[in-house]
Amino acid sequence: MSSLSQPKWPWLLARFGVSASVLAVVARTLDLDAVVERLSGFSLGWVALGLGLSVLQVVMLGWRWRFTAARLDIDLPMGIAVREYYLGIFLNQLLPGGVTGDVSRAWRHARTEAPTGPSVRAVVLERMSGQVIMTIFAAGAVLMLPLGPALGRVMAVLGTVGIAAVVVVTMIRRAEPRPFVGRIWADTHRAVLAPEALPIQVGTALLTVASYVGLYLVAARAVGVETELLRFLPLVPPVLMTMLVPISVAGWGLREGAAAALWGASGLSPEDGVSISVAYGLLVLLSSLPGAAVLIQALFEGRGRTGRPTQAGNAGTPGEEPCPGSRSD
Repeated sequence: MSSLSQPKWPWLLARFGVSASVLAVVARTLDLDAVVERLSGFSLGWVALGLGLSVLQVVMLGWRWRFTAARLDIDLPMGIAVREYYLGIFLNQLLPGGVTGDVSRAWRHARTEAPTGPSVRAVVLERMSGQVIMTIFAAGAVLMLPLGPALGRVMAVLGTVGIAAVVVVTMIRRAEPRPFVGRIWADTHRAVLAPEALPIQVGTALLTVASYVGLYLVAARAVGVETELLRFLPLVPPVLMTMLVPISVAGWGLREGAAAALWGASGLSPEDGVSISVAYGLLVLLSSLPGAAVLIQALFEGRGRTGRPTQAGNAGTPGEEPCPGSRSD
């Protein structure tokens, strides 16, 4: 039986504990009244702008997934890609680990008549291509921060790269427990590294990173923090990278702790860093709510999926046996 159907509940509960514990430490360490005061002035105008930006972000992510799937001969309609992405983001906000939504996308598509292996690898590759660019940005941003001696900055960069490695390994292990290094390398070349694919993957990943940073900036302005951009922007990618560590719930706790540390080390107010981080988390949670509608629809349908992406050029009717020689691994 797949590990997807055997959740390790003690480990999942421990991740809730990590988020709660780190948030409690942050609350006891900082001036909580200052954080509450910042959050109480949440600007609805900036919230509306953030929600609009999040819609563009999800559409772009859905398109990138659709492009990656097409490179693996899977026809994934744009509407389904966007709906499934909303569901994935919503699940990532509610469940521990940070990759549950991606596992959900892979699992739901693997239940259709599309070839299982390529469907799973399309999700893995789409996420990995974006995380590589985010890691590069985060490592570069750390080197720009006034964090003390050069050795400290180098260690911070290595830590950032290590976070990305943990995330990638976790996604691969949870998405498809079978060994598939050879297959994923071949598909990586087709979907990501091929000359006609690489510019699109890099370009969309850059736009995605820009949208994450832009949403973080919106969160800062929403709580009244007016830090100048040249000081603010290098702080954001390292904070966002902590959300990828699969030991918390949606990055809560780790993100706030990192924000407090980086804002303080940069000579800024740690309370401002935490306020922005909390505001960002609330914006992401609010923007993910369309995924709740997709989840409700899936539960009512009783079949755990909302669409039927098919292998391009070999789409069968429901219940039809795959054509001889069709690729399923």
